[in-house]
Amino acid sequence: MKKVITVKILLVLAVSVTMVGCKRSSSSNSSRATGWDINSRDGGFQYNTSYKGQEAAPGLVMVEGGTFTMGKVQDDVMHDWNNTPNQQHVQSFYMDETEVTNLMYLEYLDWIKRVYPPSEDNFKKIYDGALPDTLVWRNRLGYNEVMTENYLRHPGYQEYPVVGVSWIQAVEFANWRSDRVNEMYLEDAGYIARDAKLNSVSSDATFSTDTYINAPSKVYGGNDSITNPANTRRRVQTTASGDTINVHATRETGIISPKYRLPTEAEWEYAALGLTSIRNYNIYRGRKKYPWDGQYTRSGKRKVRGDQLANFKQGKGDYGGIAGWSDDGADITNAVKSYEPNDYGLYDMAGNVAEWVADVYRPIVDDEFNDFNYYRGNVYTKNELNEDGTVKVVMPGEIVFDTLSNGKIVARDLPGEIATVPVDEDETYLRTQFDRSDNRNFRDGDQSSSRYYRENFDEEEGAEGGEMKATRKMYNSPQHSIETDSSGQMIKEYDKSDKRTSLINDEVRVYKGGSWRDREYWLDPAQRRYFPQDMATDYIGFRCAMSRVGSKSESKNKTKN
Repeated sequence: MKKVITVKILLVLAVSVTMVGCKRSSSSNSSRATGWDINSRDGGFQYNTSYKGQEAAPGLVMVEGGTFTMGKVQDDVMHDWNNTPNQQHVQSFYMDETEVTNLMYLEYLDWIKRVYPPSEDNFKKIYDGALPDTLVWRNRLGYNEVMTENYLRHPGYQEYPVVGVSWIQAVEFANWRSDRVNEMYLEDAGYIARDAKLNSVSSDATFSTDTYINAPSKVYGGNDSITNPANTRRRVQTTASGDTINVHATRETGIISPKYRLPTEAEWEYAALGLTSIRNYNIYRGRKKYPWDGQYTRSGKRKVRGDQLANFKQGKGDYGGIAGWSDDGADITNAVKSYEPNDYGLYDMAGNVAEWVADVYRPIVDDEFNDFNYYRGNVYTKNELNEDGTVKVVMPGEIVFDTLSNGKIVARDLPGEIATVPVDEDETYLRTQFDRSDNRNFRDGDQSSSRYYRENFDEEEGAEGGEMKATRKMYNSPQHSIETDSSGQMIKEYDKSDKRTSLINDEVRVYKGGSWRDREYWLDPAQRRYFPQDMATDYIGFRCAMSRVGSKSESKNKTKN
């Protein structure tokens, strides 16, 4: 009898301990800082403590970071020496598997046309500013009207890389893509009403990632019914005091993805080399001439021996080879994935089209100052605030348009986005990492670090401000002016000065890789050239990248060398 009672007592104790344990686990984790419950149903600190790691966003593949030799490893027959070898370290990131295609860009144009109808005078310039320049195909002594009329929109070219896009347009596409992907993620997680992205969007009711993070009540033009849990699939969480929690997603939830952007030059070159096959411990020491193994542009594999591995110009008057066996399959661009990918799974990192990268061009890569995630082009901004301290959201009647040097007009901010202003002394005072908003010409062309290319600089040449004036003493490219008269007509004046000494300024950007118009020499990933950021060609396209957050690797268990 005593044994039975003892067994019953032990059983009750075991059940009690189990219930206590279950109750404890249901209130989520406890803080190692305070011992308080995190994610408690009673309120308090809310955080995604079960985050599994970043997943690749649509179209992207992961490139694990590492150390590599950036720069030319071949003789420079052009004697530019604008990218001498230097060791750089790149953090892990994601990159588009292919170049952005015509089909992808047409989806962007369709969204703009639906949300900001170009039939309305206030929005016409938004759509016009996003359109690729199809006239880039024209040639004084060549018949290319079929591409001018069809290349962007005809289904026969849907999987071909988009061209005629300036650097500025490429950046705007990346920003738009970031908002659309995050809008989808939030809908899938139940924070936004289903199909709101199709049925509830208008010129005065759009979704912006930055607006959602900083002022979630102002997305979709303040239409809170779209984000109200009563109209979404998300269950409302109410604390004991009656307050609702987790109504809107924050960065702490891990749902909101980092933004799409253009890759930096160092990232693009690192990804193009595809160095995984010549890894030695944690440093890539090999020297590769192309994104593929070997020293030749033709395949050595038995089945496809002799086939070209990229789309490039093989010689004067030879854009594709002789039709048949030795043809590379294209005379202009070619459909993405027409050639084998490199070791990272990236297609067309040599040939097809050259690609915009984020960096401002300078003849040198300043590795003496920085050798980690190198990038020239930082312009730091902050959110503009209203008088009451809230963020300023751009309204349809407050769109600011910029007139570019080539006369094209683009919108600076779209309705629904947060207006930004340069950082000021509130952010820079007594900082050691940066002391100004615009850092494009840092340590290159300014008085504190360089000997001027020309000691005497004429004031009438139009330089204004200390930084810009100093920059133009070394990089004083032509400064064409565009003015608008009283009738709204543009007056374009070319800079005819004979005192210009350079084509470089703070508005020229690097583009990388060879194209269908280029000879084999330019297929080397280390090659670098520059072009004005507001102009476009028929041989420059782009692909997007995204930073990786958290661990460097997707897998903790990795095979060692």
